[in-house]
Amino acid sequence: MSEVKKSLNFIEQIIEEDLNGSYSKQDLKFRFPPEPNGYLHIGHASSICLNFGLGERYNAPVNLRFDDTNPTKEEQEYVDAIKEDVVWLGYKWDKECYASDYFQQLYDWAVDLIKSLNAYVDSQSSAEIAEQKGTPTVPGTESPYRNRSVSENLELFEKMKNGETPEGAHVLRAKIDMTSSNMIMRDPVMYRSLHKKHHRTGDAWKIYPMYDWAHGESDFIESVSHSFCTLEFLPHRELYNWFISKISNNGDFIPKQREFARRNLSHTIVSKRKLLQLVENNLVNSWDDPRMPTISGFRRRGYTPTSIRKFADTIGIAKRENIIDVSLLEFCIREDLNKIAPRVMGVLDTVKLVITNYEDGEEWLETENNPEDENSGTRKIPFSKELYIEREDFKEEANRKFFRLTLGKEVRLKSAYIIKGESVVKDEEGNILEIHCTYDPKSKSGSGTEESLRKVKGTLHWVSIQHAIKAEIRLYDRLFTVAAPDADKEKDFMEFVNPDSLKVITGYVEPSLKDASVADKFQFQRIGYFCIDKESTKENLIFNRTVTLRDSWEKLS
Repeated sequence: MSEVKKSLNFIEQIIEEDLNGSYSKQDLKFRFPPEPNGYLHIGHASSICLNFGLGERYNAPVNLRFDDTNPTKEEQEYVDAIKEDVVWLGYKWDKECYASDYFQQLYDWAVDLIKSLNAYVDSQSSAEIAEQKGTPTVPGTESPYRNRSVSENLELFEKMKNGETPEGAHVLRAKIDMTSSNMIMRDPVMYRSLHKKHHRTGDAWKIYPMYDWAHGESDFIESVSHSFCTLEFLPHRELYNWFISKISNNGDFIPKQREFARRNLSHTIVSKRKLLQLVENNLVNSWDDPRMPTISGFRRRGYTPTSIRKFADTIGIAKRENIIDVSLLEFCIREDLNKIAPRVMGVLDTVKLVITNYEDGEEWLETENNPEDENSGTRKIPFSKELYIEREDFKEEANRKFFRLTLGKEVRLKSAYIIKGESVVKDEEGNILEIHCTYDPKSKSGSGTEESLRKVKGTLHWVSIQHAIKAEIRLYDRLFTVAAPDADKEKDFMEFVNPDSLKVITGYVEPSLKDASVADKFQFQRIGYFCIDKESTKENLIFNRTVTLRDSWEKLS
């Protein structure tokens, strides 16, 4: 049977059309251009996978370029975090670039635009400039400074650069068309005065380029062939092309901007500003809090690069925005961890189980590490007279549909023996303190005896009390209670923060986990997937719940 060829998305179709036209494969070059003003989120992950994925598909270089044009919000911490995220996802960039690398060239080009009457210094306030922009149906009006002489513009612009004018007193604007139907083209601001220290250039500059001026020119300098951005930049494409046309010459290679739709994720927000609010208001502990939709948050929670890339590939690239249900992302991580995560036993809500006919002492039983991986092997786990099982796995009286432990009925202990509930010990308030049972010594799993092959309907996980390791268990859940927490403009999105997004409990795990390392991943049998948190120590193991075994929200939606 021939392999089914995957259809091209519309961006790949654009590239293929260009390759069938005037482009050669050697012309192809892409870039991922984050602004280092926060940690990257799941939306950025899709963009990373798009641009670097195209690089892999076409064997073309991909630059990692930081659009660091706003010193008031950008920090080296964010640069370092972004680089870590890209590497973690499994990608390598060709060149590490910064818009700040091009500050001198951008300034020189701006001077050229002043000389060619395509730019001018405006001395109005930002409010006055905004008012003169007009509306989509009403043309803008020209600034009273629009026709300043070239010499006066050059003198003022140089003073702005040197910090000889007050911060915010002037801006440099492109001189285009105040009556344009595209409001972006109504003399956009190219530079603003900011007397702030830059994380790379220090105090060298007192003016900083606006995104629209820096971005396209950076693409041009780097010979980027295709500049992919989200749909909100579609109206900016005309300006992107206008700027490049003013600084390029005939025969120069011209970048092409194209747009794709954001893919929003349910029960999350992906606004850096709002994510910062969550951090600053202590609704989460940090940018990499496992409840955060940041790449670092997903990494700390136990997500894998494979699951994130699979998610990005599954949702694909579209021309219309929509909300992707977070359950798809959870499916992707379950699918990956099911293949790679060792099965271990941990009990989170304990009740004591005493096997009355089991002699004091211990034995070590063999159990499989991962039935999905035939090469994962087996390990030994200790078994003894007193065990912990999950409290919800026992009922004194139960109907036919309850296939766990109850009085007078049998269940199997995973990789161990068949037991039968006999009696309970309660406190004065009627709470069960101990469950007493008997076991069939000939029913050991894997022994091949007739008794071991006896069919029982329930199988329980357990840990031996004398061998169990106490652990802190962090049960993470969705951060918001509604699918679109920032959709209602009449309400603060923080009203929808899930109060149960984190529960911290004490559990007990099998002793093989005492040597587990940070970020190691496991499936707790019958409970869910967990990983070791970075705050964990040998003396205090901490497990983060990555995801439950099944979608517990499905029945709520």
